[in-house]
Amino acid sequence: MHYYQFNIGDYASHTRHLSIIEDIAYRRLLDLYYLHERPLGDCSTNVARLIGMSEYSQEVETVLVEFFEHIDGGFINSRADKEIQHYHSKIEQASKAGKASAERRLNTRSTGVQPTNNQEPITINHKPKKEKATVVACPPDVGEQVWQDWLSLRKAKNASVTETVVKGARSEANKLGWPLEKFLAEWCTRGSQGLKAEWVKDQSMSRTGQTNQTVMSGLTRGLIGGGSHVKLLGS
Repeated sequence: MHYYQFNIGDYASHTRHLSIIEDIAYRRLLDLYYLHERPLGDCSTNVARLIGMSEYSQEVETVLVEFFEHIDGGFINSRADKEIQHYHSKIEQASKAGKASAERRLNTRSTGVQPTNNQEPITINHKPKKEKATVVACPPDVGEQVWQDWLSLRKAKNASVTETVVKGARSEANKLGWPLEKFLAEWCTRGSQGLKAEWVKDQSMSRTGQTNQTVMSGLTRGLIGGGSHVKLLGS
């Protein structure tokens, strides 16, 4: 044993009569006995040398006679033997408990992977998880600023940005004879969720009609005004 319990009161009550040298000898004898867990030697002189007290062999022998029992093989201490036996008993119990705990954990892991009848079966009604939409890269024929503005517009409208949407926008731009960048810029200007080529054409035709009407109205007013002037000159 590398350590043992030391009851100060009990020790003092049994050793109060010892001299200082005898008290030191007894403490060293106990340390040697607990450390090696076997009887001390037959010869008190040799025992005194083992505890570093050769010049006090008489005091060592006095302690051996009073507190130890001499048997074949050396001096023993009955109380120390009980402490040693109790110590080893505790170690054995702890070892058994540790092995039992490890065995229980092993059994739990091995049985934990077994299927149970309570497990919910997988059916064809289980819906697969939706895949996240992939990020569409900016087309090479569209400026970064126009592209980012268009993306911001789509986000504000809670509309998705996919390759299909971009292909559709390019198709509408081709109908107008526009590059994709111009079509997307027009889209951003309008601020609408969608944009069709026919919408742009209709609005353009409407604007052209209004312009022509304005020009014709101007010409008519000019002709009327001019005729009146000629009539006045002829009169």
